[in-house]
Amino acid sequence: RGELSAVMARLRRNTAGVAGINVIFRPVQNLNLNGGRPTRGEYQYTLQSSELNSLYDQSAVMTERMRQLPMLLDVNSDLEITNPELTVNIDREKAATFGINSDQIRQTLYNHFGSRQISTIFTQASDYAVILEANEKFQNDPSSLARIFVRAQTGTGGNATVAPAAAGAAAAAGAGGISNAPLVPLDQVATITRSVGPLTINRQSQQPAVTISFNIPPGTAIGDAVAAIQRLEREVNLPASISTNFSGSAALFQEALKGQAPLIIAAILVIYIVLGVLYESFIHPITILSGLPSAGLGALLALSWYKMDLSVIAIIGILMLIGIVKKNAIMMVDFAIERRRELGLDALSAIREAALVRFRPILMTTLAAIFGAIPIVMGAGAGAELRQPLGVAVVGGLCLSQLLTLYITPVVYYYLDIIDSYLSGGSRSRAEPDPVAIPATVKHAAE
Repeated sequence: RGELSAVMARLRRNTAGVAGINVIFRPVQNLNLNGGRPTRGEYQYTLQSSELNSLYDQSAVMTERMRQLPMLLDVNSDLEITNPELTVNIDREKAATFGINSDQIRQTLYNHFGSRQISTIFTQASDYAVILEANEKFQNDPSSLARIFVRAQTGTGGNATVAPAAAGAAAAAGAGGISNAPLVPLDQVATITRSVGPLTINRQSQQPAVTISFNIPPGTAIGDAVAAIQRLEREVNLPASISTNFSGSAALFQEALKGQAPLIIAAILVIYIVLGVLYESFIHPITILSGLPSAGLGALLALSWYKMDLSVIAIIGILMLIGIVKKNAIMMVDFAIERRRELGLDALSAIREAALVRFRPILMTTLAAIFGAIPIVMGAGAGAELRQPLGVAVVGGLCLSQLLTLYITPVVYYYLDIIDSYLSGGSRSRAEPDPVAIPATVKHAAE
């Protein structure tokens, strides 16, 4: 991905000085997340409104302001309102004097410039459609509209003259009418004006929409780009009739952000409930989960160091950290509870012994997980850049949690035990030491 970004940056510099063209580069992906609408950028920002004039004006303003943002590249819009167009305004009263209605005029224009199939030629090998249309040189000439004739109804009177250049097309236009009916020039019953307008009117959710697509430079998070565009919305003060939203990859990013916090909270809550049922206590699960903040902080620092986004893959890595880090705390807390039950030790002595005895298995487990994630961090193989945030989050979280868990968990265990003793009335029942179990336990601790 980095090499591809460097190539696109070099091509942008080389093509920036070429006058008359607007070149946009984007990586081609096998999986298209643009919601089915082809765009020239990787991310899309859409404006919608039922008021076309206001939509076109504000979309032009937003496009120009977004081009000034340093964190956006290749800002462009699918709105092309400089397309030449001819508008035919029918004078219905004047047309009615000739016995002509608007549907006749529409059909006549479609006969000249549409693709009406009037017949089919069948052969032994194939069949061919016969399409009615005016000569190509008249289709490309805007002034040819004035030479189009509409066949009036019988009895209107008048002797309309057919221009030689359009006589054949006019005769074809009135093929379904009466042969001896007069021909009326189109400019006699309609006003033809030249203007500019949109090449196409795109719609989204049945409303006219303008989509502004953009790319982001390497090292820029899509979250920062989305926040900058939202600030720009407030500065421009868009009318209430215009609604905005992100689509494509940007929309998927927003949806992923909405589900990240509830997902992590739900995972922690489920683990707390399971641990509470296991230890039959409300205090010990808190002790076990006390190492999770250090793991999350380590993952975020590692992602920031490598300039990676907090993507869905990185969130999966943080969820993996929850299981690995809490297992280390479980090893200490479980051992401390066992020592207190068998030997009647106080909380401080029990958790200190647990930290010393369980240090080696905790360290081996952490190192095994780190070395297993290092190949993902190295980013070798096809699609490795997609998996890299997972490995970086796991390694960073394990490194920091390993340094802090051995200190945080005993301290939290000790003070929560004091709180538990206070809540239980200031006295805790301690089991009497088992004389049979003491030698084996002491021997096991000494080993």
